[in-house]
Amino acid sequence: MPRKAAAPKRVYQLKITLKDSKPPIWRRVEVPDDSTLSKLHAIIQAAMGWTDSHLHMFSIGRTSYGVPDPDYEDEDVRDERRVKLNQLLTEPKQKLSYEYDFGDSWTHVVLLEQVREPEPGVAYPRCTAGKRACPPEDCGGVWGYADFLAAITDPEHPEHDELREWAGGEFDPEEFDLAEIDAALRQ
Repeated sequence: MPRKAAAPKRVYQLKITLKDSKPPIWRRVEVPDDSTLSKLHAIIQAAMGWTDSHLHMFSIGRTSYGVPDPDYEDEDVRDERRVKLNQLLTEPKQKLSYEYDFGDSWTHVVLLEQVREPEPGVAYPRCTAGKRACPPEDCGGVWGYADFLAAITDPEHPEHDELREWAGGEFDPEEFDLAEIDAALRQ
């Protein structure tokens, strides 16, 4: 029989916003405050809808956290598996940055909105709100995404058919399915 996870001592309510997205693309998640940055990476991937097929890095101030590369000893990246969220963010309004896919540079602002006691019977992490669909992987970052949206919404655009097919047929930039995101977080 699987062990039941212990209830966290404190829960962080985080707002994760894709930087420079207009209109804003964001998620509000509740996570145990003692989650490692490695775990937070997995939570952001699931909550936003990314596929975890690119490199990533957290940063706060001038310090970077990620998966250190043993081939680059000079690289000043601290191991995200050894750092907990509550070691970096301790009070509301503090932020850290999360960059996903260094080519497209999807930069997210992770804002600590609230610190509170866990609710009895609630499984964490969980997503409680959000807006808009996650952009497709490899579409060129925020600016490439704007071009992608312009093309798929204009049947006269020369790349309309090609980009719709590339995106799997239909793409609704306003879609946000809380139940689907919560299911992904539980996995």
